Amino acid sequence: FQESMYIEESSNKNGVISLIFSLKEEVGALAKVLRTFEEKGINLTHIESRPSRLNKDEYEFFINLEGKNVPALDKIIKSLRNDIGATVHELSRTKKKDTVPWFPRSIQELDRFANQILSYGAELDADHPGFKDPVYRARRKEFADIAYNYRHGQPIPRVTYTEEEKKTWGTVFRELKNLYPTHACYEHNHVFPLLEKYCGYREDNIPQLEDISKFLQTCTGFRLRPVAGLLSSRDFLAGLAFRVFHSTQYIRHASKPMYTPEPDICHELLGHVPLFADPSFAQFSQEIGLASLGAPDDFIEKLATVYWFTVEFGLCKEGDSLKAYGAGLLSSFGELQYCLSSEPEIQPLLLEKTSVQKYPVTEFQPVYYVAESFQDAKEKLRKFAQTIPRPFSVRYNPYTQRIEVLDNAKQLKNLADTINSKELQICYLEFLK
Repeated sequence: FQESMYIEESSNKNGVISLIFSLKEEVGALAKVLRTFEEKGINLTHIESRPSRLNKDEYEFFINLEGKNVPALDKIIKSLRNDIGATVHELSRTKKKDTVPWFPRSIQELDRFANQILSYGAELDADHPGFKDPVYRARRKEFADIAYNYRHGQPIPRVTYTEEEKKTWGTVFRELKNLYPTHACYEHNHVFPLLEKYCGYREDNIPQLEDISKFLQTCTGFRLRPVAGLLSSRDFLAGLAFRVFHSTQYIRHASKPMYTPEPDICHELLGHVPLFADPSFAQFSQEIGLASLGAPDDFIEKLATVYWFTVEFGLCKEGDSLKAYGAGLLSSFGELQYCLSSEPEIQPLLLEKTSVQKYPVTEFQPVYYVAESFQDAKEKLRKFAQTIPRPFSVRYNPYTQRIEVLDNAKQLKNLADTINSKELQICYLEFLK
């Protein structure tokens, strides 16, 4: 077990390391921690505190410290956990050259970063429609607490949605469902009636994540996991490698039912979920996740951009027509119509070009990329993944729900013999060259 659990995507300046730890509200508790750092010669450069959102009798501390004495720091973190009983999360550590970023090897290890979000439930930006609504902010904290306390293997807690929340959902559901027959891809329209039949998709009912997760597992092995807010690109993509989709449970503010500045349950359930029930799309999504494991930061950015222009805002061909399969389109009444109009620029999906395309986040996309098919997109992604500089290959074992790291010829040969795959036999021969 490595004490260094979280690695920041961008390089840290001046070897600074960031930690968050929580302590019970006791006299002298913080002084004892600070004394530990002092005795080991670790200099603190910044410290903040706040009451814990998870435990009322605890305080959370955010600290920056110099990372000159890494072995001593590892001992301190271990001591804080074992001797003092602190809960410690290491948020960043300056990476050595050529060091492979940490990534989860088992599905249970998703617990280690699922709460390292870029935004927290009730802490909304000033331009958020619910920023000045204390009731909405309190409600968002309820949803955040569900996600913070969730661990892999547990049933996803059910939520009793309010009448106002169900009304907001109903407005979005009704408007989008009217557009799906003419604007959504075949796969989305094929699965949607099944979600209505088995998962409670109705205008007057917000479906439960647990019911949908069980349904997806029977279709493609994908599952949902509640999340309190936005994860980093590296962490979010890593979940896809295990066929896990981190999903919000909260809903947009009622004052603007057709707008949300962030992913919400309308976006997740109406946009993403139907496609995760399609085997070919599920495989494509997992391939993006597998490609991200251990990838350098610049390739994480490229993969996140590919994800943006495919899983979020992708178009595909159906005969002589174009249809939408991206969740950002399928959950937006306005952009779903706009993307198939004559206004935006349409380009073929070429990942070398797509992966570096700049894009706006708060307005309709000026350019969309068209996939010939999900199979074609998957093959292109696999070729693109081969350009990622990492000293190994990875494979997901669905029986153990673990990532197998293939970094020598013997492992590749054993794998090729096990599944008798022509593609892997070729991969093994290439490795020997």
